[in-house]
Amino acid sequence: MATSEPPVRRGNYVEAGGLHTYYEVSGHGEPLLLLHGGFCPVETFDGLTARLAEAYRVYLPERRGHGRTPDPGGPITFENMAQDTIAFMDAIDLSSAHLVGWSDGAVVALHVALDRPDLVRRLVLIGTAVNLDGVTGEAREMLESGPTPDILPPFLRELYAKVSPDGPEHFEVVFDKLTATWKTDPSFELSALERLATPTLVMLGDRDIVTVEHAAAVQRALPDGQLAVVPGASHGLPMETPELVSRPVLAFLSASRDRAAARGGT
Repeated sequence: MATSEPPVRRGNYVEAGGLHTYYEVSGHGEPLLLLHGGFCPVETFDGLTARLAEAYRVYLPERRGHGRTPDPGGPITFENMAQDTIAFMDAIDLSSAHLVGWSDGAVVALHVALDRPDLVRRLVLIGTAVNLDGVTGEAREMLESGPTPDILPPFLRELYAKVSPDGPEHFEVVFDKLTATWKTDPSFELSALERLATPTLVMLGDRDIVTVEHAAAVQRALPDGQLAVVPGASHGLPMETPELVSRPVLAFLSASRDRAAARGGT
């Protein structure tokens, strides 16, 4: 039986800080930057994107070595992916936006919010720890034992093979680079979050690889933080239950419009 081809995506490319970056845009309203997880192309956000785009102008860039964006060489770190994200916003003339990140994308979003708070209106961190103490014992053992590609759902490698400009054989290169980063990062101290004035929603599944206790500690460390736990959800919650993820995210983001309206007397 013939292998089906992925549907044609209506995307764009932009040169962002020297990186030929693929991105998609949908919806109308305030700008929202949706940042995917590790090894995840924009397809993994389709269910969530459709719901968020009903109220926001959603931008979905694919980071270096992910999806249709090439690996420019060198390490893949949260710091350089955050700088890529800042360059992307500059390249498309986006002076500020809501940032919604999942897993690695959430770490990238947190770096952006701490480095350039002027760019971030509201921040949503889904399924991420701010340091390695926040992951479950099972996830920590996996990292310490030396992860192999079979820890990932097979469809992620299949998608990479179909869309990556670097070719399917480059998957192992990207895997080794990114998992090397995972062994030491993220490495934020909770005290670092005290300077993050941006209103922030911390979200995770109750069966996530991040512990609920850690997520609660992150929320308490934030000057303006909220916590949402999605029942019956694993680390893949934006794909598993996009409707349950979108509801608290939309409620949290809409509060900024409500506050603006109140200040304007409307």
